[in-house]
Amino acid sequence: MNKTVLISGASIAGPALAYWLARHGFRPTVVELAPALRRGGQAVDFRGETHRTVLERMGLLPELRRIQTGGTPMRFVDERGRTLLHLPAEFAGGELEVLRGDLARVLYEHSLPHTDYVFGDTITGLTETPTGVRVDFRHGATRVFDLVIGADGLHSNVRRLAFGPEEDHVTHLGYYAATWQLPGDLGPAKGSVGHNVPGRLASVGADHRDPGRAGAFFVFAAPELPYDRHDPEQQKRLIEDAFTGVGWEVPRLLGTLRHAPELYFDSISRADVATWSAGRVCLVGDAACGATIGGMGTGTAIVAAYVLAGELARAGGDHRTAFRRYESRLRKYATGCQSGGDRTGRFLAPGTAAGLRFRNSLLSRPLFLNGMLRLGEKVSTVALPDYPVTAGHAGR
Repeated sequence: MNKTVLISGASIAGPALAYWLARHGFRPTVVELAPALRRGGQAVDFRGETHRTVLERMGLLPELRRIQTGGTPMRFVDERGRTLLHLPAEFAGGELEVLRGDLARVLYEHSLPHTDYVFGDTITGLTETPTGVRVDFRHGATRVFDLVIGADGLHSNVRRLAFGPEEDHVTHLGYYAATWQLPGDLGPAKGSVGHNVPGRLASVGADHRDPGRAGAFFVFAAPELPYDRHDPEQQKRLIEDAFTGVGWEVPRLLGTLRHAPELYFDSISRADVATWSAGRVCLVGDAACGATIGGMGTGTAIVAAYVLAGELARAGGDHRTAFRRYESRLRKYATGCQSGGDRTGRFLAPGTAAGLRFRNSLLSRPLFLNGMLRLGEKVSTVALPDYPVTAGHAGR
C-alpha cells in the first residue's frame, strides 16, 4: 500500500528521505531541477544527541567525520582590520561541520542503490485521485505515484502547487544574504573575517581544503525586494547598491562579484506552513519549516526524513495516519529550531552602531558565549522512535 513515492528535491532532505524509505521497503524516485548534483554551498552543522543519533542510525558518522571542516572560527574587524570580536569554531560549526555539497554527495551515494534519480526536470502539475497522484513534468511523461513529498527547499515548487502561493507560507525576516567564490589570495589563512557597518556585513572565508579558493559572504538589511530569483545580474546589482561606500576590503570583494561564475542570493526568511500535508502530498525539511540561515535546517531535515519514513512504515503506508503522526511528533521541535533563524540577520548585521557595540561586548564574555552554545544543543533535542527496517534493506 502506497509504496511508490516521488520526492522533489535532491539536496539534503530528499536523498535522506529516499534512503530511509528504501530501507523500509518503499520505492522512492527523486526529481531534481538542476542537471546534476549541486556541489557547492556553505558549511552546515550538526549538534546534540538527536542529530548524532540519526546520523549513527544511517551509518554516516565515520564518513562525515573524515570530511568535516573542523569548524570555522569567525573574526569581526574594524575598517583598519583590527579585531573587535572573535568567535570560536564551535560557535557556528556545532559538533560536526561539513560542506553542504559534501553532505549532499554522501546522502546521494548512500540512497542511490535503491532510488531512481531524475535530474534536469521538475514537477509542473499535481492531480490527486482516490488511489494516487498524477504528476506532470516539464520534460518527462506524466506518471502516477502513490505519494508526493516536497523536499525542495524554502521556495518549494511542490508547496506552491499543492498548498498555494509562496507569499502565503514564507515570512521575510528583514535581511538578504549572498555568497560567491573568490580567488584564494583574497581570503584569510583560516576561518572567516568580517566587517560591519549598521545593517550590513561583508565577510570572506577560507576554503577548508583548497588554499587556492575562498568565499565571500554578504548580509544586508532591506524590506522585501522585488527581483527575479533566476536573474543573477539583477541580484549582483542589488548587492553592489547595498554596499556602495562601505570600506575595509569591500570594494575589492565587490570587484570579483561581476565575474563570479555562481552566485547564491536569497532573503533571510522563514517557512510558516499551517499543516505539512494535504491529501497525498507532504512537505519535509525547509519546505515545511525552513529558515534561511541559523535555523538548524540541515539537522532538522535529517531528523524529519527519518521520522516521516518511519511513520509511513509504522502505519503500513496509511498516509493519513503517518502524516499526522509525523507532524505531531516533530512540529514543536522543528519550530523551536527554526526560531533561531529569526535572530540571524540581527546578529550578523545589527541595524545600529549601538547594536554592533552591544553584540561585540556581549559575545566577548565567555560565560554568555558558553550559555548560547548549551542552549543550541538543548533546542535541537527530541525523543526519536527506533523504527525497525525491512529485511533486505538494512543498509547499503
